[in-house]
Amino acid sequence: MMFIRFFAFKALDMLRPLALLATRLYLGWFLIVGVWDNVTSPERMKEFETFLRGLNCPQPEIAAPLSVWVQLVIGVVLIPGIFTRLAGLLLAGNFAVAVFLFMGAGYTERQIYEPAILIFVGALLATHGAGPISADKALLRD
Repeated sequence: MMFIRFFAFKALDMLRPLALLATRLYLGWFLIVGVWDNVTSPERMKEFETFLRGLNCPQPEIAAPLSVWVQLVIGVVLIPGIFTRLAGLLLAGNFAVAVFLFMGAGYTERQIYEPAILIFVGALLATHGAGPISADKALLRD
């Protein structure tokens, strides 16, 4: 039994680079698609600003574009895996603010799951980096 478990874990260890790559690719795409309408449409950005105002966000006219552009940049850099540790910190910080705002507005744990899990994914990327299949590895020797 121990023999089988040893080889199963070794096989999983070999998949670690692909798991990090898949996470970065999907998350990068998710973030870009999620904010693209705000980037390309002033009306949608105004809607997001109004949404933040409803959450009692201080200075929503600054917070809305800042959050949108930070998410876009994070998405763009995660795909090739460049500056991944910094992107992870920004991801965790951006979504920590979102969770704080949602909790203050009375959202439930289930309603804040998506931004909350992104805090932890950001923390993982900040502490583990992009992995061996990345621009970070090729350019920065991370």
